[in-house]
Amino acid sequence: MTRSEKNTIAGSETPENRVKWFALAGVGMVTIMGTIDATIVNISLHTLETHFSTSFATVQWIVLAYVLVLTSFLLGAARLGDMLNKKRLYLGGLLVFTLSSVLCALAPSIYWLIGFRALQGLGAAFTQALGFAIITQVFPAQERGKAMGLLASMIAIGVASGPPLGGLIISTVGWHWVFMVNLPIGLVAFWFIWRFVGDLPAFQKNQRFDWAGGLILFVTLGGYALAMTLGQERGFSHPLVLGLLIAASILLVVFILVENRMKQPMIELSMFRNLLFNLNLLMAFLVAVLMAGFFILPYYLELVKLESTLVVGLLMMVDPILMGLIAPIAGSLSDRFGPRIISIVGLIIITVGSLTLGLLDMDTSRLGFVIRMIPIGIGIGFFMSPNNSAVMGAVPKEKLGITSGLLTLARMLGQTTGLPLMGVLFTGHVLRASGWVAGSDISLAQPQALVAGIKGTFHTAAFFVGASIVVALIAFAIDRRRNSATQVVPQAAND
Repeated sequence: MTRSEKNTIAGSETPENRVKWFALAGVGMVTIMGTIDATIVNISLHTLETHFSTSFATVQWIVLAYVLVLTSFLLGAARLGDMLNKKRLYLGGLLVFTLSSVLCALAPSIYWLIGFRALQGLGAAFTQALGFAIITQVFPAQERGKAMGLLASMIAIGVASGPPLGGLIISTVGWHWVFMVNLPIGLVAFWFIWRFVGDLPAFQKNQRFDWAGGLILFVTLGGYALAMTLGQERGFSHPLVLGLLIAASILLVVFILVENRMKQPMIELSMFRNLLFNLNLLMAFLVAVLMAGFFILPYYLELVKLESTLVVGLLMMVDPILMGLIAPIAGSLSDRFGPRIISIVGLIIITVGSLTLGLLDMDTSRLGFVIRMIPIGIGIGFFMSPNNSAVMGAVPKEKLGITSGLLTLARMLGQTTGLPLMGVLFTGHVLRASGWVAGSDISLAQPQALVAGIKGTFHTAAFFVGASIVVALIAFAIDRRRNSATQVVPQAAND
């Protein structure tokens, strides 16, 4: 058998072949590496600030440079995935990410490190944009939910293991290995994908890249991400933040006008005529907003319950572990019963979890905290993989790349929006309970005020998830109506 024939077997033509599971393992390793990298770097900032003798304002660009480049290039990378060979682009992105990780470890100064992190974000744009598309193309429709569930499980593994692994690495072998750990994982993942993922060429030939739309979208997304990040520090009334948000809004309108005139646009706006597709992306966005709010829970654990950093890290692992356990089960259930009903169940459980987190008080024990976290982890596990499967299954195969990018972008924008939004809610509730004015340091607030902040924030968060339930019910009704119409038409034809 020739290598070409082997590639065909490993590809989407015969997805029942067992090599698809090895392909999932390769993409999963890249997914784990990306999520671990994000959490490890976040907890390394103080160490890096000390090592390079710099300020926090400078060191935070280690995170910001990565996020800005990743967000800005994401849809461009996704569009290239529909035009060119997805496998080669994915491997190229993985190679850039892995090699730039090594460069980060060898960075001689803080500014070199920031530059290498930007390069790392470019590589991540390709891997994160095309991961869902590759899995969708390799797996048959009847197994898509299970595959998406396992991929979601790997995301959870990365989120859960990142903080403790980062603390262990920094305290033993030093910060350089925070980045060097990506080298062995990246090389093994590269081999798995090169060996077991078949050739994934574009379904449509002779396509042209929309450079005008790509440039406008790059500036739009980058400006929005920068505005939301700076808004957390300077406030959303700051002239620079307001200017960035206004510019991003204007550029979005310009982008839509440009895309309407293009024969081969960056994003075919006709995709958004599919109401179900829009609703699924909206749900992904809203749930990501809630998940971004988890960053306020350590304030409760450290300042109210006086827990150590180690205990806080262990308690915060509850949800990712539960997500990892539940997501494959939810994916299999969605293959059997359809993604709509499973997603709704997940959203209802998340809402219950948000309300129970709002019941945290001064006397809540560690066990009580874990019990209140359990519904959120289970609910997100039930929601994520069925919703991802529904998004990827709603588009034709020639648009899998851009759809994968849009799904990832919806989650990223939800997190980018959720961090300042939940931060503002938490700060506002704490200041109100303390009777303080804006600008006061909430870390100095009384425990009762911090508890009030937690209650108010997560009860408000329950509203966002409740809105997601309404959206999910609308999607369920539309889906049932369309399925009924599809069944009636063939029956009428037979009569």
